[in-house]
Amino acid sequence: MEPRAYRQARRWQMMLRGKWQGMWTIARLNWPLYVAALVVLILGTCGVIWSGATLLKWACTVAVAGGFYFLIVSLWVSHQVYDRSDLYRWAWLRRALDGVKRDTMIVCHSGFDEVSPALKERLADVNWVVLDHYDKAMMTEASIRRARKRFPQTVGTKSAPFDKWPVAAQSVDVVFGLLAIHELRREEARIAWFAEARRCLMPRGRVVLVEHNRDLANFLAFGPGFMHFHSHSSWRRCWEKAGLRATDEFQVTPWVRICIVSKP
Repeated sequence: MEPRAYRQARRWQMMLRGKWQGMWTIARLNWPLYVAALVVLILGTCGVIWSGATLLKWACTVAVAGGFYFLIVSLWVSHQVYDRSDLYRWAWLRRALDGVKRDTMIVCHSGFDEVSPALKERLADVNWVVLDHYDKAMMTEASIRRARKRFPQTVGTKSAPFDKWPVAAQSVDVVFGLLAIHELRREEARIAWFAEARRCLMPRGRVVLVEHNRDLANFLAFGPGFMHFHSHSSWRRCWEKAGLRATDEFQVTPWVRICIVSKP
């Protein structure tokens, strides 16, 4: 009989994305932030209603506006990105994989794999390798710990340090890093990740990097949370120092950028 974790993983892999699944996943994994915003909203509203001091009333009004803005805008943007855009409808794969061999591909994640089952379904003839770079000493975000508890690992996933993969040199056509590699907080670590991808890629192989950027659009959407992302210039420095070059870049919504980075 299969272990319970494997049965749960299969059910997770087979589950179709619901209309609000992406937004609710974000809310569940980051629930303390949303609870805090709700508390600020409630207390601020009470202050606006009952405070007699003008200065305190203005401060409460600002708090109410900030809490309301975060709750509504961040969840609305999450819904637009993860539920309504092309991101998980995958039509962009045609452009991302144009002209490249499709024999062997790697999916890299940092403890939460939401994409490999869908990719395997759409590219069924590919030999897939799924690598989990999670390191509890390095990746201290509470949301990752929650994700690992609530969503089982994809069956067949291999644990691998971000800079040392159990993959032969020049044996892979494509490496996917989808909304995961930003968890490597130090730029040196991201350079090492790209360098390891370069080692594993065949000549003219490519990395498909999908990330939010630290930019104005994400600041307006997520407030101070946009600091968890990295700037586009930082990403570029990382892959160029690893000996890779960008061959295509495009956006899926104003908040997510896809970079196609190729091995010469």
